[in-house]
Amino acid sequence: MKAKVIRRVAGAVGLLLVVAVAYLCFWPVPAQPVSWQASVPPGYTGAHAVNTRLSGLRRIDIGTEFGPEHMAIGRDGKLYAAMTSGNLLRMDADGGNREVFANTGGRVLGFDFDAGGRMIAADAMRGLLAIDAVGKVSLLTDRVSASDPIVYANSIVVAPDGTVYFTDSSTRFSPVKWGSTLEASVLDIIEQSASGRVLAYDPATSKTRIVARGLSFANGIALSSDGKSLFVNETGRYRIWKIDGRANDVTVGRGSPQARVLLDNLPGYPDNLMRGRNGRIWVGLFRPRNPAADRLPSGRSCEKSCCGCRVPSCRPANCTGMSLRWTRKAALPKTCRIPKAPIPRPPERPKPPIASTSTACMRPQSVGCRDKTPFMDGPAVVSAASTPAEDRFAIDPPI
Repeated sequence: MKAKVIRRVAGAVGLLLVVAVAYLCFWPVPAQPVSWQASVPPGYTGAHAVNTRLSGLRRIDIGTEFGPEHMAIGRDGKLYAAMTSGNLLRMDADGGNREVFANTGGRVLGFDFDAGGRMIAADAMRGLLAIDAVGKVSLLTDRVSASDPIVYANSIVVAPDGTVYFTDSSTRFSPVKWGSTLEASVLDIIEQSASGRVLAYDPATSKTRIVARGLSFANGIALSSDGKSLFVNETGRYRIWKIDGRANDVTVGRGSPQARVLLDNLPGYPDNLMRGRNGRIWVGLFRPRNPAADRLPSGRSCEKSCCGCRVPSCRPANCTGMSLRWTRKAALPKTCRIPKAPIPRPPERPKPPIASTSTACMRPQSVGCRDKTPFMDGPAVVSAASTPAEDRFAIDPPI
């Protein structure tokens, strides 16, 4: 009798496992991959060679907070930084007197300050926000029009005339819907539908217009020294664009003189852009390129896989060939992960949570530093990498 019960229980469990696997295997995949051809990565050689120029950076303790996505000095001389928790920290430039300035209830990925000293923030969950001196948060806009919402506000820069330029990284994948900015960004980059765009908000009219579209995960943004041009990171295709700030709904890559590629085929994924001292623009690469992701877009192997099962819903003419692996998270939607590539990296020393100040010396150590002010001699782009996974570039001369 006991053996019979055990067999029944085992059979029921086996049936449940089969049903679960079948369900996962045929779960609809949200990404509709678009074919594109990645250039051969240049690798970390020449100007991008591994070096120790950032080894002397000063580290600022951020306590129990995590993920300082953006930081800047406010008009009050304080250092501000945006955290994963939704907190915006405010502290002295040396990290002292740290406090929570505000919490937006979302995830701020970029911010700048307007002429009145207000913080203007791009919140991936909420849209474009304004935060006053006492930390009161107000919504400026969360849509371009009634039928065109801002899905993934990312980076921002305020022009001298008050215009707020910011990136909407994806109009396909919302961090709110997919549980976090990471999940939404991975889906967008895998799909390669290039739905990212640059938007401009006019505080005088409270209207938002599209400056440019057609970017594969539009990310960091910065102004030229004359305030007329925008530099925009296209994370999904490893490049930086120069776009006319006066452009009106230009689609990049179609030959418009108002949008051209400034830097192409970078060795890593470009994320943030910031203007430093002396007009130089600093570019952060958050990780090296993924060889698997670069090889697959040619369409040689086009399939969507789920838990090891092949789902015959992929068309070679409209697919990157990326293998999509799905995991379940409690109370979250299905999540897509890019397979990790076996990239050899130097061993990393344990580090506490930090916010790094951009005070690297850009000359060889034998020459010395000038008050640790970012500066450089030589070609237009110089790498100042401590490891291939944590890279910075300075665009020089000032543009």
